[in-house]
Amino acid sequence: MNIYPDAYFEKVEDINIEFLNKNKIKALLLDVDNTLVDYTKQMTESVIKWIKELKGQGVKLYILSNTNDKQKIENIVKKIDIPYQHFAMKPLKRGFKKAQKKLGEKSENIAIVGDQIFTDIIGGKRCNMYTILVEPINKKDFWYTAWKRPIENNIKKQIRLKQTIMK
Repeated sequence: MNIYPDAYFEKVEDINIEFLNKNKIKALLLDVDNTLVDYTKQMTESVIKWIKELKGQGVKLYILSNTNDKQKIENIVKKIDIPYQHFAMKPLKRGFKKAQKKLGEKSENIAIVGDQIFTDIIGGKRCNMYTILVEPINKKDFWYTAWKRPIENNIKKQIRLKQTIMK
């Protein structure tokens, strides 16, 4: 299985409409923890602005999160007004396929954006979606993520040898 993302950015705000158009991406599935919000569940104004700009340019957005804390996701969605699915069980296909159906787009026109290879990237690859890896917002992780980071960091070193971080 291919575990390498199709693209690699430092942060979500670096993904722009030109990049999406170039890659025929019409919709983004967005991870939450350490992708849109930090460990303390805070979303920056720059992330909110980025979301509003993409929505204004016609990009469909959908939150796809593994968290089982529905209230946490609803608090985030209030700020950005996009549909969501919590407890998506990434990298299993079910959550990705459900989001794809709701978005009404072909898999090749959807990109998953997340900070984890073993959930976001592998799940997206399994569903033939474009995959975009971003650096985690914080170094601090939940225990169930922290053990995977050293493995992911080794993979990222290999990616950096193949390509530079896109800006």
